[in-house]
Amino acid sequence: QVHLEESGGGLVQAGDSLRLSCAASGRTFGYGMGWFRQAPGKEREFVAAITWSGGSTYYADSVKGRFTISRDNAKTTVYLQMNTLESEDTAVYYCARAQGRWPSADAHEYDYWGQGTQVTVSS
Repeated sequence: QVHLEESGGGLVQAGDSLRLSCAASGRTFGYGMGWFRQAPGKEREFVAAITWSGGSTYYADSVKGRFTISRDNAKTTVYLQMNTLESEDTAVYYCARAQGRWPSADAHEYDYWGQGTQVTVSS
């Protein structure tokens, strides 16, 4: 069994930064990891993903150049550094474990999810 717990969300102003953390228990080494978000009234969308080794990362166009995903396998933690936040980034952010080493932007290819952490950006 895998348990994922996000933290680091909060209320910030546009232009500020936040770093989200996803602490994992259970097996995540050898699996890709991803971050998704869901805004009120909208579908869950892909934000970023990282391969099992951390050697490759992938981003949604809307966050490319502003967000950075990383992982510390020794600490079994995945991070999402979010800079230059915009009001459009307001959402609940979820981390998830991919079904294999190579993550994708498709939420259906993830099998374990955290409970989410709220990020609110005021303009």
